[in-house]
Amino acid sequence: MSEVPDSVQCCPPDCCDMRGFLTFQILWELDKAELNGQQIAERIAKRRGTKPTPGTIYPALKELKKGKYIDGVKEGRQIVYHLTPEGDKALIEASRYFLQAFGDIADDVKVKVVVINGSDCG
Repeated sequence: MSEVPDSVQCCPPDCCDMRGFLTFQILWELDKAELNGQQIAERIAKRRGTKPTPGTIYPALKELKKGKYIDGVKEGRQIVYHLTPEGDKALIEASRYFLQAFGDIADDVKVKVVVINGSDCG
């Protein structure tokens, strides 16, 4: 199980609004590759099933940049974003919080999916 001992409980990190996980997902995607806003939205769409709108993704990128968690380099008409050292630290902090808050849920869901997929259901 993914329980975190009480002595290491943490709060939601300042970098990431965990309500919709958008900023967390952006940091996670930028940890994998340098991407422009459209590419980030497409990768999130693959994971969520719905693509964030420009009115959602670009304000989140702006906030992450304002917090110095990401930076961007203009390449032609596109801005390609990457994590900063602060962004690397923030991603680790956000990941710890994610596991604390949802790790046991993910473990339980994995077990249920295996049981369902292993049966004659669906």
